[in-house]
Amino acid sequence: MRILHLSLTNFRNYARLEMDLPPGVVLLEGGNAQGKTNLLEAIYYLSRTRSPRTSVDRELVHWLALEEELPFARLSARIEKGNEASQIELSLAQGWNADAVAWRRQARVNGVAKRAQDAVGVLSVVLFLPEDIELVAGPPHLRRHYLDDTIGQIDPRYRHELGRYDKVLTQRNYLLKALRGRANGSEELAFWDQRLSEHGAYVTVRRQEVLAQLDQIVQRIHPALAGETEHLRLQYCASVHWQPSPGIAYQTVLPLEQDTSAETGVRPLLQDVTTVFAAQLREVRSRDVEQGMSTVGPHRDDVRFLVDGVDMNTFGSRGQQRTIALSIKLAELEWVTQEKSDPPVLLLDDVFSELDASRRSLVMQAIAPVQQVVVTTNDALRCDPQFVAQATLWRVCAGRLERITPSAAGAS
Repeated sequence: MRILHLSLTNFRNYARLEMDLPPGVVLLEGGNAQGKTNLLEAIYYLSRTRSPRTSVDRELVHWLALEEELPFARLSARIEKGNEASQIELSLAQGWNADAVAWRRQARVNGVAKRAQDAVGVLSVVLFLPEDIELVAGPPHLRRHYLDDTIGQIDPRYRHELGRYDKVLTQRNYLLKALRGRANGSEELAFWDQRLSEHGAYVTVRRQEVLAQLDQIVQRIHPALAGETEHLRLQYCASVHWQPSPGIAYQTVLPLEQDTSAETGVRPLLQDVTTVFAAQLREVRSRDVEQGMSTVGPHRDDVRFLVDGVDMNTFGSRGQQRTIALSIKLAELEWVTQEKSDPPVLLLDDVFSELDASRRSLVMQAIAPVQQVVVTTNDALRCDPQFVAQATLWRVCAGRLERITPSAAGAS
């Protein structure tokens, strides 16, 4: 998969951009705050219909456009999958909702209006940002969000089940707060418990399944990036316990498919997980009422990154955590390629600045099979000369792009 043409209007610091993107590596060089990351953000936005950097749509609109009577932003891309071309377009327009300013998001695929969530994954993208180190070092919700984002671009049912789960969770939490000090309410909770377990079981099971696949891939990728001195494993920590070992609060294995091998026995099916989830909700019901929140479910789950058995979330150095984050993204790249039988567009923001020469070489080897890679850098001269020679170079300055030659790279 690759982008043939990218068009931006009033997005971030791009008042207007029309850009043909060639296959292979596209290298964007420029100083800080010139628009390199904004360009990657725009491509990601077309893939996920949301930004990886903000949840406030107004921040995506060019500041001069905000002064207009009807401010708007528009992004579109013509993409190629195999031998087929398609078009995706997203627009943001300011409107009013109950006398308050609201931003309306619209999506079109091949000219046909779509709900934003139905446009997710039309353009497949894997994005690495420097702040992705927080996937390892940051709070659990970032790791849950990463899994939701990764799975959601592949699995429409997952997006639907997760959306329903979030809505039911909100309703259940509202009811739990209302039931404080009341003697009844079990029947109302039973209804929401059943709905929560039905939607939440699929989310938990799918996350577990995908993380197990990423774990298999990352075991091959990480040792090379870490100089063959570290071995990384991924663990999904589920708050819904399936036959937990004594004293172990997490680590349930919840695959979608039934496994009848002699070593593992019969593993639970999706319905079994739903049943277990509902039972645990009943067990913690009084505690949930007391606390006014739901304490069991995929919204409380986490992911652990273990290097030679040591928890890198807590004990990893910044260098180790950055390498792990990059390993995860390269594993995601391979996983999406397997799932779609087509490599996604790879976006790398300043990936080479903190890597030594051997690790930069390994990253370049990993991205070689990808049809299209967009890489940003402050100085192309820091990149491998052979890598630069094979890339298409653009200089980014104040929201404008200029095609340059390798000999001009790094010049001020």
